[in-house]
Amino acid sequence: MSDVALSNEKVPPGDFELERDAFGRLVLTLAEGGRHVGVVPVRSYPIQAPEFGIALMDADGHELAWIEHLSTLPQPRQQLIRDALRAREFMPVIEALLAVTSFSTPCTWRVRTDRGDTEFVLRGEEDIRRLGGGNGLLITDSHGIQFYVRDLTALNRDSRKLLDRFL
Repeated sequence: MSDVALSNEKVPPGDFELERDAFGRLVLTLAEGGRHVGVVPVRSYPIQAPEFGIALMDADGHELAWIEHLSTLPQPRQQLIRDALRAREFMPVIEALLAVTSFSTPCTWRVRTDRGDTEFVLRGEEDIRRLGGGNGLLITDSHGIQFYVRDLTALNRDSRKLLDRFL
């Protein structure tokens, strides 16, 4: 059984080509000759299973290809897809809470993320969501940017103490 589906039929992962054009857009060329410019990869489960279930969509939102598991593709295609996903999915991971301006909302949080230190405004406690049955959180700032806490228990003691005031 193959790991890539095109046009609702299972086909081998080698039955399409993926490249960037001169403008940096992804171009998908199907084995039967169809060429699609401006293809966008979209994860089905970006947090729970980021390597599984990736659709290659055209500019109108139609699915052109389905990739069951990213690792089944040859390395150059994997890298193109990963780079496109990284550019599209901006979700900094909070590594530590450094300070909050108030324990009532709205308030400004100063945090350390995997992309550097930053500040954001938390509008309300409802903007902090627990993920699944685990220890993960998704925190949405006043501009709609989502910050991810992978594991509450992995945060340092001071960070957990600040966060507990909002949970």
